[in-house]
Amino acid sequence: MTAATLDAASDAVVTFGQTADGLLAARIGDDAFVMAPRRNGGFYLATGWRLSGAIETWTRSDVYGHAGDLADEADFRLHLDRHLEDRRERLALGRRDVRTPASTPWGASQGATIYAEGVICHSTAGHGGFHLSAERNGKVPAVLRSSSGWYEHDCEWAIVALAFPDLFTTRERQLADRTVRDRWPDAWERLSGRTLQPGESTVKDRRAFERLHAGDWIVISAIRSDHAPGMTEVIATIGGRRTSNVHERRFLVPSDEYGGTGGRFGFVIDEQRHRVYDGPSGFVGWQGRCAP
Repeated sequence: MTAATLDAASDAVVTFGQTADGLLAARIGDDAFVMAPRRNGGFYLATGWRLSGAIETWTRSDVYGHAGDLADEADFRLHLDRHLEDRRERLALGRRDVRTPASTPWGASQGATIYAEGVICHSTAGHGGFHLSAERNGKVPAVLRSSSGWYEHDCEWAIVALAFPDLFTTRERQLADRTVRDRWPDAWERLSGRTLQPGESTVKDRRAFERLHAGDWIVISAIRSDHAPGMTEVIATIGGRRTSNVHERRFLVPSDEYGGTGGRFGFVIDEQRHRVYDGPSGFVGWQGRCAP
């Protein structure tokens, strides 16, 4: 087992070890990290919080979060280095945890963190988010501003970080920039004066995909075929639409092709290679229906 320490001001320690089931793991304060194997090979970063006992007593089932793929042990240790640097920065920012009797859009506040005057992040039983004072909220770019001053913590927190970068760590600012680009690309482009390129925004990439394939058959449901070995039976609609009155068509697609190249936003049927199928179906409710 090895250990590395931060400077005395942070008083944080990263401790490495092996879990009871032989996985590389580490603890930093209340945070737990495990280099967990993926089913199809490789690894991913599994995370947990406030695990009791020594690392040697942990098992894979004790950690539940998924924080991205890992290439190897070096990648695992690099992630921990970044986590430690982020922890340093957060400690230096001087955020304060408090309890305050506040009502939020997600229920009663069960705890809050004060980032600065007029910037407070609340936690509730099921959700949470930031609340900005009227003065602070007025400084949020109008194109992203919430009239209520509330910003939920799944995505909208990034708007707060974009508006007040000095209250967030380097890593948090990077995540915020990525989140705004993915979620609100038009606003990001307007504020930055730069056009996002393919691969820089999930929403923009999805729009491009939908424009390109508006007239194509796109899979909306799939099941391994019990009647055609090695094939996947799929249901597709034009443009991948899912409205109640949309026309559906079934196709057979080789399972290795469907599983390997399903596409980021949907599997596009190639009518030259994927044949229309009107045989026995594995889909419940399709019996008796025919696809032209």
